[in-house]
Amino acid sequence: MKIPSSIWTLLIGIVLTLVSLWYGQNHGLLPTAASDEAVLIDGLFSAMLTVSVSIFLIVEGVLIYSAFKYRRRAGDNEDGPPIEGNVPLEILWTAIPAIIVIGISVYSFDVYNQIGGFDPHAVHAAPERLMMEQSMSMPGTAIAATLSDTPPSTEPNLNQAKSDQAMQDPATAAVRNAEIPQLRNAPGVGSVAPSLGASQEKEGQPPQLVVNVSALQYAWLFTYPDTGVTTGELHVPIGQEVQMNMTANDVIHAFWVPEFRLKQDVIPGRQTEVRFTPRKEGSYTLICAELCGPYHGAMQTQVVIESQEAYETWMQEQLVASKDTLNQAVAINPADLSPDEFLAPYTKEMGIHAEMVHQVHH
Repeated sequence: MKIPSSIWTLLIGIVLTLVSLWYGQNHGLLPTAASDEAVLIDGLFSAMLTVSVSIFLIVEGVLIYSAFKYRRRAGDNEDGPPIEGNVPLEILWTAIPAIIVIGISVYSFDVYNQIGGFDPHAVHAAPERLMMEQSMSMPGTAIAATLSDTPPSTEPNLNQAKSDQAMQDPATAAVRNAEIPQLRNAPGVGSVAPSLGASQEKEGQPPQLVVNVSALQYAWLFTYPDTGVTTGELHVPIGQEVQMNMTANDVIHAFWVPEFRLKQDVIPGRQTEVRFTPRKEGSYTLICAELCGPYHGAMQTQVVIESQEAYETWMQEQLVASKDTLNQAVAINPADLSPDEFLAPYTKEMGIHAEMVHQVHH
C-alpha cells in the first residue's frame, strides 16, 4: 500500500514537533535556576531552543533527503530541469520566519517586563521629548554621544541623590569613593545608570532587603544599611526580594551570577540598581563580567542563599564580629603607639628586627 505524501508530511511534522518539544524542555544546558527571574528567562531560552531545534531538523532533513533523492545516477549526464521562481513558496518561507521573530520578540518583551526591565514610570519621567528633538536636529549629532557632551541641566541629579542616600550609611561611606562625581541623566534618553526594577507583582512595593554594593579592583564589598555590617560575601534570605544598590570605586565592573541569569554593569559615577528574588538555597559564585584589570579573573566571591533563620544567625555573628573589631580598634589606638610599636607586627612578618627599625628612625 502506497502511503500518500500528505500522510508522510503529517507524520514527520508530528515527530519533529515531539522531538523539538522534548529537547527544548530537557536540554540541561543551563545551570541551576536560583532566582525567580531565572525561571522566566529559562522559559524564554527553552522556547527559543525548541523553535531552533525544529528549524534545524527540518532544514537538515530536507538537505539530506534531497541529496539522496536527487543524486546523480549512473549514465545520467543531463542537467536538471530549470526551475525559476515559486511565489507561494517564497511567501511561505518569508512569512514563517517573520512570525517566529515577532513571536520571540513579544515573548522577550514580556519576560523583560516581568523581571522589571521596563519601568513605564521612568519613561514618563525622562527629560522632555522636546530636548531630545532639539539635540537630534543638531548637525553631527550622534545617538552615542559621550556623556561629557551632556549639556547643563536644571533637572535633579538622580545619581547624586541615590549616592547621597547610600552614603548616609556609615559603613557604606567608609568603603565608597566619595570623590567620584555623579553623572546626570542624559537629555532625551533618561537614566545613565542601568537598572532592573521590581517585578510586576511587586511593582510599587519597597524591597524586603537592601544591600549596598561597592566594586573595586579586585573585590566586592557588601554593606547592609543600618547594621554597620560590611562583608566580602553576600548573604540573602530565600524568598525575599533583594535590591542591590551598586557603584564602583575605580573602573567599570559587572555583577554577574549565572544561576540568577542576571548581569548588570557597575560603573563609577553611576548608581546601578538590580532586584532579584532568591528561590533556591545554596552557594553561588558572583563573577565580575567586565575586564577590569590584570587580576580581573580573581574578582569573584560567593552569594549564599539561606533560610531566614540561618540568615538571621549569620547577621548576628557579623554584628558581634563588627563590635569585636571596633573594640580592638578602640583598645589599640595607633595614635598612642610609637612608630616602633606600630610597625612591629609588620616588620616581624618581614623578618626585620625591631632594633633595625629603631636605628632607621634615629
